[in-house]
Amino acid sequence: MDFTLTFAVHEIPIWFLVLSLFLPRICMVVAWLQHSMTQFIPAAVGIIPLVVALLVPRLLILFWIYEDQGISIWFLLHVVALLIAWGGSGHTVYRRRVEVVG
Repeated sequence: MDFTLTFAVHEIPIWFLVLSLFLPRICMVVAWLQHSMTQFIPAAVGIIPLVVALLVPRLLILFWIYEDQGISIWFLLHVVALLIAWGGSGHTVYRRRVEVVG
């Protein structure tokens, strides 16, 4: 039994797979503008895909990768990026009080 970790690319361009790890919304807009991913980004955008793209773009990208490649190394990398993004955003922000002496 052979097990290899290859970075398979089917229909989704490699630039989209790499850059969407860091800038998912910008990559989705660029891909939509250049029409390179017409099978993943439909021309007639409904309300639900638009809301998902605005609120949780990483979930939409995960869906696209799963539809194209199944569970691949790209899918797992994007799951890790999703967990890091959501895990790091839940911390409380502490602000210092600056006292004005005068």
